Amino acid sequence: MTWTVLSDNRTQHSSLEIEHGLSILLETEKHRILLDTGASDVFIRNAEKMGIDLSTVDYVFISHGHSDHAGGLKYLMNINNKAKVIVSSDAVSGKFYSKRRYFHSITTEWPENLQERRALMDIDKDMHIIANIPQIHPMPQGNQHLFIENAEGNYVNDDFRHELALYTNGLLFTGCAHSGLENILAACPCPVKTVVGGFHLLDDHESEEELTALAQRLKANYPNTQFYTSHCTGDKVFAVLKAMLGNQLHAFSCGVRTPRSASR
Repeated sequence: MTWTVLSDNRTQHSSLEIEHGLSILLETEKHRILLDTGASDVFIRNAEKMGIDLSTVDYVFISHGHSDHAGGLKYLMNINNKAKVIVSSDAVSGKFYSKRRYFHSITTEWPENLQERRALMDIDKDMHIIANIPQIHPMPQGNQHLFIENAEGNYVNDDFRHELALYTNGLLFTGCAHSGLENILAACPCPVKTVVGGFHLLDDHESEEELTALAQRLKANYPNTQFYTSHCTGDKVFAVLKAMLGNQLHAFSCGVRTPRSASR
């Protein structure tokens, strides 16, 4: 099993494009699964530069309704007419907004033929989609900027019922982890060897004490788990977590391919 980062906020390769978005190609013995599609067609252009053929992807997993994770789906459907799409109905029907920096829509423009491409939630017996994530641990403070439009047309705090996570063969993909990394881990029914995704821990939100306490809990409760993050994990946040988690925590960026290790 390998995974390759096609779209991210960061890269160490001058030939690759970056954006505020996330897209990762996960390749298993049975499937080629696109984990989110970034905000645009950047992931397609980067894949071409890396010699990756996305027309052979058989599943697309969309972690939540925000456009930085699902905005590229309509472009994929122009080059791939077979991939099944796994996405929450709440993600497709929701109207999402952010007031970070300024108030703006982050609602995805979904492809017209999405409904005929939708798939069952579980792909295979050894691959699980995690939904209805319980909120028993602290939620990321960056969520305070995020809203959804309700039936009355009012903007209310997003409760992230539209967020999904994916697990297979020891790997847990968190998307943005708006529901909180600890909550997603707690909802996963299987042992997790590797966590991959954004943690939605933005710089200057959680205090250093709160971040250190989180890292201490992760180290105590998941001592054998490796954590890979980028996208919506801030640089200062990463440094605080790294100080506690050490070689359990790694950074990825656009162009990184594992199981080869990443570093920051």
